[in-house]
Amino acid sequence: MLTDLPNILTLLRIASIPLLIALIAMSNPVCDAIACVLYIAACITDYLDGMLARRWKQGSELGRMMDPIADKLLVGSLLLALAGYGRLVDGALFAAIIILIREIMVSGLREYMASQRATLPSTRLAKWKTGIQMVAIGCLLAGDEMPRMIGLGMISFTGVGALMLWVSVIPTVMSGWGYLVTGLSRMMGSGTNRSSAKVSH
Repeated sequence: MLTDLPNILTLLRIASIPLLIALIAMSNPVCDAIACVLYIAACITDYLDGMLARRWKQGSELGRMMDPIADKLLVGSLLLALAGYGRLVDGALFAAIIILIREIMVSGLREYMASQRATLPSTRLAKWKTGIQMVAIGCLLAGDEMPRMIGLGMISFTGVGALMLWVSVIPTVMSGWGYLVTGLSRMMGSGTNRSSAKVSH
């Protein structure tokens, strides 16, 4: 049900997106620090909603649908906002484009698989992809002023975030390719079955 705690946590993750974008738009160190902390909290809800759903046996079709949507909305909107305010350095904009293309492709494949009464389960590689992206975006949100505020001025969080975003491209592409192969195999199998049915008819 929508009022189950795991689903509420997922909805809170979606609700945090406008606030995070507003904080990015304000472009000052304090807002960057708040955005980073809020984003970390949103990432924690991503872990908690799945764990609680399994522990309390509150898994549902609604939750399974909403969870990946919430993740994609969060990552996609923040990458676009960071790009719009010129905070994707060292060519990280191109890494973000690759990530967004993959997410749109996988969403389309999941929709197709659902129409065939099949699923496209998440893989361990995809979980690694998500984890690295979360760290990368957290660093990009923090910017370079926040490290100075906490005594880590020698570290460029923007540079670290850009590097991590590029690192995440590897599991992003590999897991996306795996999903694509699975989806195409299903499509080809469905086409073969329909052809056989027509011949037998």
